[in-house]
Amino acid sequence: MTPLGARIRQLREERGISLKDMAAALNVSSAYLSALEHGKRGRPTGFLLHRIIAFFNVIWDEAEELQRLAEVSDPKVTIDTGGMLPEATELTNRLRDDIGKLESEDLRFLRDELVKRAGRKR
Repeated sequence: MTPLGARIRQLREERGISLKDMAAALNVSSAYLSALEHGKRGRPTGFLLHRIIAFFNVIWDEAEELQRLAEVSDPKVTIDTGGMLPEATELTNRLRDDIGKLESEDLRFLRDELVKRAGRKR
């Protein structure tokens, strides 16, 4: 499941909206919406994302959060480390091989540490 998919599902369930009803309102198939929630589909187009935001009638911070989540919700990432430090290539390959073995707590730690360290280099 992607961060965006998890949030869409949460919003839908909080409001008591079925997958079928939301899909019909957005003019997409239930299968597509289910795949989006489960991370089987890439992030939606900007047009569809704006329709989702309007569907949930969220504004300002919540809408920005959905847009941010969409940006980090591509389930099929490709990373080209050509020209980078050898450590970048090693890290990328280790993540490819081991990310599925990590606990949620470990993933949050690594994500937060990366964000912290990348932010201080700017």
